Amino acid sequence: MATGHACVDVYQGCVPALVPFLVAERGLGYVAVSGITLAATLLSSVVQPLFGVLTDRRPLTWLIPIAMTTAGLGIALIGVGDGYLLSWLAAALSGLGVAAYHPEAARMARVVSGGSHVGMSWFSVGGNVGFALAPVLVTPIIAAGGLALTPVLVVPAIFGAAITSWAVRSRVTGAAARTQVEGPDDWSSFLRLSVIMVCRSIVFVGLGTFIALYAGQRVGGGTATGGVALFVLFAAGALGTLLGGRFATRYGRVRTLRVSYASAVPALAGLVFVPGPAFFGFLALTAIALSIPFSLHVTLGQDFLPGRVGTAGGMTLGLAVSIGGVATPVLGTIAEHTSLRVALSTLIALALCGSLLGYALTEPA
Repeated sequence: MATGHACVDVYQGCVPALVPFLVAERGLGYVAVSGITLAATLLSSVVQPLFGVLTDRRPLTWLIPIAMTTAGLGIALIGVGDGYLLSWLAAALSGLGVAAYHPEAARMARVVSGGSHVGMSWFSVGGNVGFALAPVLVTPIIAAGGLALTPVLVVPAIFGAAITSWAVRSRVTGAAARTQVEGPDDWSSFLRLSVIMVCRSIVFVGLGTFIALYAGQRVGGGTATGGVALFVLFAAGALGTLLGGRFATRYGRVRTLRVSYASAVPALAGLVFVPGPAFFGFLALTAIALSIPFSLHVTLGQDFLPGRVGTAGGMTLGLAVSIGGVATPVLGTIAEHTSLRVALSTLIALALCGSLLGYALTEPA
């Protein structure tokens, strides 16, 4: 399941990895490229709760490989032709695949892991690994042949669909797939958690969209430096996700969440304002701090809504993650009228907001 998660989330990482090439090859501005990110996330944000409701009513394990293939097909079509509208629609198709994948996959991961924080962190880190591998996959391929080579990027989806189909058939029984947890749903706590996740989403997706361009401005090196910055962002995020499961087991989920988001505030400030090569160090610290609570969002959400595990998984792994793309055009507009540094500095306030809201949560019974 973790490998499959990596194969589908590589396509969420592909979108920001393609941004420097869309700027260089097609001359798109900040608002235009943020519109591509919006396309990949807006449809996902709208339909993801619907997929969550469906998976709570009946198992939809067959949907997982189909969703993965759809996500890969959308990214493969982004570079086909020169029209902006076609690229926008292709990004939206990829977002639809991502939306369909997460609710059922999160429910299945809970079944397989037995609700373990560490087990869920391994599933979640699969998504972080996918994000981290995206620039490693995209940058050399597109740098060599241009956007016309995006159809090659469908390969991870095909591989992931095959391995996930095998895992579902051989490891999970029909009875286990229908496992549901008993207990009352705590919607007020879940909504507070959702606001925290939205703040985190805007910060992380905003960084993912613009950090490659910002790295080129601060350090130099063009698209190559941008690829390195994205790799640091997503690889450090994977490390943070693994640490989250360990810390939660030892210190508790809510306490870990509060400390992590508090640490993200100075790290993000250093990333934006401290000059020189220290940029990459602050980038790594920011990614770790923002990612430690990532898998904890999933288990907290599922424990707040034990009767709607699919809905909770879809919201925590999907809606509250992808909704950050809705805010990227705002960041793009700020960047075009001021500077990219000013736009990214607004993310510090959101990180602080997430940190303060953590004190409104209590550990579920």
